Amino acid sequence: MKAAKYLIALWAGVFVYSLLSVFFGATGFSARHQLERELQRQEANIESLRHINRELEDTMNSLLYDRDTLAIHAREQGYASREERFIRIVGLGVNQRAPSSYGELIIAVEPHFISNKNIRIIALCTAFSIIICMLAFDVLKHLKYSENGKF
Repeated sequence: MKAAKYLIALWAGVFVYSLLSVFFGATGFSARHQLERELQRQEANIESLRHINRELEDTMNSLLYDRDTLAIHAREQGYASREERFIRIVGLGVNQRAPSSYGELIIAVEPHFISNKNIRIIALCTAFSIIICMLAFDVLKHLKYSENGKF
């Protein structure tokens, strides 16, 4: 009977290990939730990049196949046709367009979790703490009975 109660400490250690692993371990709920958020962030970035890619393809196609668009773009860059003449005023510069957005570099974030080693240490500390408490209660009980003259 006395040894059986110390098994409670072992079971408590296993319970703490299992609980921490399920919720805060490398494959636990917390890490999985963080990975799902990262997946959503990456998918949103991919969709944004697809949109930018479509815009750039449209611009490229209009520059390749539409002479008027090409002429407008060339003038914005400071070029002219052979029949045109420019008068440049020093200090004003070329009419510069805002640069196109080429997307954003998003680096994947690793999920935060408690390592398996730390979970084991916490579980062992829990089990040993319970064992020490049980031993202390047994010693106190034994001292109380020995003080009263009973064994």
